[in-house]
Amino acid sequence: MRYGTQVFFQKRVPGAYDSDTGNYEEDKIQETLKYASVMDTQTKMLKLVYGSIKQGSLTLHIQNHYKEKFDHIRIGERIYKVDYTRKLRTKQTFIVSEVA
Repeated sequence: MRYGTQVFFQKRVPGAYDSDTGNYEEDKIQETLKYASVMDTQTKMLKLVYGSIKQGSLTLHIQNHYKEKFDHIRIGERIYKVDYTRKLRTKQTFIVSEVA
């Protein structure tokens, strides 16, 4: 298994309050880079997680466990949400689907 694809765990950080203007600053996206093995999700697993076939679903494997909180995962220019995760002894698996 090759862990060669860059994946970014994204966390939305709310903008701070500016007391001079009375407005909030823009929200910021904080990203953490990890390398993962990325592949299409098998049909058997699609049926188990979604109950049917769902297009655009990927399975990610990362070494070790990701313990920080996050909102989305970015791979290239596409944003994905986590539908299922499983922690194994030395790695973690995510089944993700693209955010529309």
